[in-house]
Amino acid sequence: MIDLQEVGAFSHQDAGGNWQISFGIYLPGITFNKGYRLKVRIIHDFDQFVRGIEPKDFWMSWDNGSALDRWDVTVPLTPDPESRFGQPGRYLYRYELLRGDQDVTFWFTDPFGRESGIGTLSSVTVNAGLPAFTWTDADFSVPEVDRMVVYELNVREFNRDFDGVIDQLNYLGDLGVNVLELMPISNVKEDVEWGYTPLGYFSPDERLGGADGLKKLVDACHARGMAVILDSVYSHAHPEFPYNLVYDTSGEPNPMMGVFAGEFFDKPGTDYTKEFTRDYFFALNQYYLDEYHIDGFRYDYVPGMYDGFMGEGYANLVFRTYEFSKTIPRFKAGDRSKIIQCAEHLPGPQEILSRTYSNCCWQNGLLDRGRDMAKWNYVSADIAHQLDPEFLGYPTEYHNPTSGDTFPVAPFQYVESHDHARFINSFGQTALRDLLNEPYGNRALFYKMQPYIIALYTGKGIPMLWQGQEFGENWGVPGSGIGRNLFERPVHWEYFYDTAGKALVSLHRILGGLRRTNQALSSRGYFFYYFDQDHLAKHVIAYRRNSITGQPEESALVAINFSNQDQQIMLPFPVTGQWKEQMHGTHPVVTVTQNDQQQLITIPSNYGVIFGRQ
Repeated sequence: MIDLQEVGAFSHQDAGGNWQISFGIYLPGITFNKGYRLKVRIIHDFDQFVRGIEPKDFWMSWDNGSALDRWDVTVPLTPDPESRFGQPGRYLYRYELLRGDQDVTFWFTDPFGRESGIGTLSSVTVNAGLPAFTWTDADFSVPEVDRMVVYELNVREFNRDFDGVIDQLNYLGDLGVNVLELMPISNVKEDVEWGYTPLGYFSPDERLGGADGLKKLVDACHARGMAVILDSVYSHAHPEFPYNLVYDTSGEPNPMMGVFAGEFFDKPGTDYTKEFTRDYFFALNQYYLDEYHIDGFRYDYVPGMYDGFMGEGYANLVFRTYEFSKTIPRFKAGDRSKIIQCAEHLPGPQEILSRTYSNCCWQNGLLDRGRDMAKWNYVSADIAHQLDPEFLGYPTEYHNPTSGDTFPVAPFQYVESHDHARFINSFGQTALRDLLNEPYGNRALFYKMQPYIIALYTGKGIPMLWQGQEFGENWGVPGSGIGRNLFERPVHWEYFYDTAGKALVSLHRILGGLRRTNQALSSRGYFFYYFDQDHLAKHVIAYRRNSITGQPEESALVAINFSNQDQQIMLPFPVTGQWKEQMHGTHPVVTVTQNDQQQLITIPSNYGVIFGRQ
C-alpha cells in the first residue's frame, strides 16, 4: 500500500538543528540484488546555471523486504563554500538509475515529488522561517449539484497564474459561477501545454504559482462560496513520466503503465488491472483533497480507464474517493458526501451516472445540437429535449442497492468547451487567421449566441461556461494534431469592453443572478410546450421550470426566439396572478385570471423572456 509519508522529498532538521532532506521512491521490481543502483542528484536553484557548479550525487539504499521496493536516503545539507548548497531556498533534484556502472535511466523525475522545477526536474524547499499555510475555509460547504454553475478555465490562458485567477473571482461570481473547473495544473514538460500529458502528478506547476499558489486560490474561492475541481488526467501520461520511462529503459515488468486504450496513441496508458496503478491515483486524490482542499475531480477521458461499473478502474477509484470524502466536513450532507466527481465519458454518460459513484458528467448533447442549428439555421424540438436530461435517459440520482448510498446526479450542459472552436465561430468567421491558420469567429454576429445562452442557464442540468464565452471569445481550434494543446490561446480580455462583449457579459450576469436566486431555475421540474407547433415554425421554443417545492405559482416560464425577427406566441400561464418578465422587466406585466390561461407574448429576435409570478 502506498504511504505518502515515505516517498517524495521532505526537508527537516536533525536533533542538532541542522537541515537535511529525506528522499524516498517506490520502484517495484527494481532491486539492489538485481544489480541496480540509484542516485539522487541535487543542486541549489541559484546554482543551476552557474559554470563550474555541478549537482551533488548521493547514493540511495534499497529497502530489502519493502513490498514496493522503496529506495531512500537522507542528505545532510552541509554548507559548501563554493556554492549555495546548504543554504535555505529551493533545491532541484532528479534520479539516475544504473545497473552496475552502466546508466539505465540517466534522468527521471520523482513520481511523488510535491514541487517541480521547469522541465524534467523535481524540487524541494528548505526555509527555516517559512510558516505553514493558514486555511480560512472551515465554514465552506460544497454546493449541491442542482445549484452548481461551472466555469472551465486554463489558468495560464485565463490570467497568467493562480494569483491572476484570484484577481478575477469577483468577476466570475457576477456570472453566477460557484464552481471553478481548472484544466490540468500538474507539472508538465513543455512550456505551453494544456496539461494532458502529465509529468509530475503530485506537483502543481510552479509556472502557475506552485503549491502555495494553488492553496491561496482554493482558499480565496472558498471565501466566496466557490468550489474548485481539477481536470485530472489519469488514463495517460507523458512518455517521460517516471513509471513509463524507467521501466521502458530497464525492461522490468511495469507496475503501472500499459498500452493506452484510446485515440491518443502517442501517450503511454495507465493499466488499472495493476494494484499499484489503482493505489497511486487513489493516493493522489486523497492528497489533493487533504493538502489543497480541492472539492472534486473532472476525470479526463474515462474510456481509457473504464472497465465497467463493477470494474477495477474508474468505478473503483470514484467509489474509494467517495468513501474517503465522507470524513471531510465541507462535503457533508447528512449521511452522504457532496464531493464533485465528474466523468468525461462521452460514449456512455448515462451509464456513468447510473452505475458509478459519479455525481456529474460531461456530455456534448447541447453543444452538438446548438452548433448544428447555428450552422444550418433551423430550430427543432431536439434543442428543448437537450435541456431536459431526464427525458434523454439521464438519472436524477444514484442509488446503490447494496450499500444504500444515494445522492443527486446531473450532467453538465454547455455550448463551449476547450475541445472545440468557439461557439460564435459557428455563425460565421472573419478573414483573420491565427498562427495555425485557424479562422477567428465573426463577433459582429454575437447576438445570435444570446438565445443559446438563455437556454444554457435556464435548462435542467449543470450549466458550464468556457473561459471568455461570456464576452464572445473567438479562437479556432484544429480538429487534430499538436496544435490543439501545444498552442497558447490567451483570453482576449479587450473584448470585454466592446459592443459585443458588453452585451454578452450583461446577459450572462443577469442570467447568473437569476440562476442563483430563482429556485425554479435550479429545480428538477421541466415541461416543454411541444404541443404548439406554431412555436417551432417561428423558431421559438417555450418551457416551464417548476420550483423545488413543485408549486406551480413558483414556476418560471421561458420562451426563446432563435430567429432574426420579433415573434409573438401564445403561452399558457399555470396559475392566476401577476407575471413579470425577469431579465429586463420591459415586457408588460401579464395578468392571469384563470389557471393555464393562454396569453399572447412578444419575444425579441435572437433573445428570450423569462416570466416569474409576483
